[in-house]
Amino acid sequence: MTSYWELLRQSEVFTRAAGDGSTSSSYLKELFGSGTSSVAAAIIVGTLCTIVLLSPDKPTISGAPVHGRRWWWEPTIWLQSRFTFGAYDIVASGYRKNRRANDKQYKDRPFVVKRFDITFNVLPNKYLEELRLVPETILDQSQVQNIGHRWTDTMVVAESRLHFRTVQSTLATEISKYLDLAKAELDYTWGLYIPNMDDWQNVDINRVVRMLVASSSARVFIGYPACRNEEWLKLSVDYTMDVFQTAFIIRLFPYWLQPIVAPFIPARYRIAKQIDLAYRVLTPLIKKHAEVTIKRLGGEDVNEEATLFNWMIDHGTEDENKLDKVIRRHLLLTLASTHTTVGVLVSILFDICAHPEWIPVLREEIEKTTKELGPIGSNPKISSKYWLQQLEKLDSFFNESRRVNPLVLLAPQRTASEPLTLKDGTHIPKGARICFASSSHMNDASVNPSPEIFDPMRSYNKRQASPDQKNKHLANQTSPDNLTWGYGKLACPGRHFAVAVTKMILARLLIEYDFKFPDNVTSSPKVFFADELLFTDPSARIMMKRSRGE
Repeated sequence: MTSYWELLRQSEVFTRAAGDGSTSSSYLKELFGSGTSSVAAAIIVGTLCTIVLLSPDKPTISGAPVHGRRWWWEPTIWLQSRFTFGAYDIVASGYRKNRRANDKQYKDRPFVVKRFDITFNVLPNKYLEELRLVPETILDQSQVQNIGHRWTDTMVVAESRLHFRTVQSTLATEISKYLDLAKAELDYTWGLYIPNMDDWQNVDINRVVRMLVASSSARVFIGYPACRNEEWLKLSVDYTMDVFQTAFIIRLFPYWLQPIVAPFIPARYRIAKQIDLAYRVLTPLIKKHAEVTIKRLGGEDVNEEATLFNWMIDHGTEDENKLDKVIRRHLLLTLASTHTTVGVLVSILFDICAHPEWIPVLREEIEKTTKELGPIGSNPKISSKYWLQQLEKLDSFFNESRRVNPLVLLAPQRTASEPLTLKDGTHIPKGARICFASSSHMNDASVNPSPEIFDPMRSYNKRQASPDQKNKHLANQTSPDNLTWGYGKLACPGRHFAVAVTKMILARLLIEYDFKFPDNVTSSPKVFFADELLFTDPSARIMMKRSRGE
């Protein structure tokens, strides 16, 4: 299957925007001056003007300046097009102005940035604590809306919070049990996806990591033996990529144009086929669980592997348990788990290759933990959760990699379902999308000194600085200075499991293999931007071979 970014690379607009540092707007200007017919130019200009005129303004906080325009008269459509591939610079620039003492317009105030389909009201971090206490009936989580529900057939996730409750009530509270299941599946699949490499081999690390994460997640989500269904594992990967591809393309157009554009997006038709496949895989599991439930109600003692899928069915309402909703909701749980964990793992491995001097440090910690506690999972009295918690330096490396390689620039995101006035009088109108410049804040020198330096022990040193910091600055924690997983009641409930699985895979890779970049590569692969989302180049590869210590 052609990947999301491979498809985008085929576009000349993308090649120019991401390849040589120019922008979509400069491409448009070049197009107008390229000698093409005046009729074609007139049609393009007319279309753009129509889009601008017919697209209604999105709700914004009163007095919040629009940031990112190069000239005061620059059309909004050009600003939005530059945000598509240049969001990092636009958001970072707005954040710097927000922190600048002599900038009366921006200083410590909300500012606005514009995506094609959404206007973001970017708030200073001073509002985090106040907004944390606002109920979700007033400020609802909106980051999931970025996957274009109507056009990706994912509306079910906006209809109820069952998926959130499922993860919060299982992975968050019984993490040790589920980590043991994930480890068992990793032990089985390890040799299937990682070849025995005694000499250096060029490896598609994205594929390796995707399959390891998909298989371990499937064991927890749908159980054995369904987790080893090759069709399901392929679906777990392909569905995620097709949803993001469809969502990104559809966001390039205003709402009134989306019904016209949507039928021409090939990924939408692949999503439909993937949903059909999910029915074939998951329907027998639903029937089997129903049979077990009936037997239990009849007093029989029936063994059944605990899975998130079964928990979701047991705790869903009659409406939530309609077959189509159960299956679509589970696909979205799979998407969330696969996308986040794979993105984090791959970027950490690239950072390890870019900074090989830290490999011995991380290995020493893993070997020390293994010597003191035995191999992970070998002692029933020592949980996998506790074992992984001892890898504090690896945890710190995780944090630093997330700081320099965020998955999203603006987090958390919320939508006001009702008007809201804050204590200082700032009024958030109904329908406004609010967010925080999370990446820019984590790279602020006042928050993390010398942010331009990659310091894997940054969090570790903070914890060692004083006893009261010992249990802070961890990779699975949220704080006003680390919004990787969001903040408040709607922070990612699966973060503890995602971090633990990431560390579990990394610990084994670091002990068993050596890593380096291919001979012609000297630095980490390029990061691509799709609006406020960031992706590591999926075509990037690394060299691997079995460690001599094995």
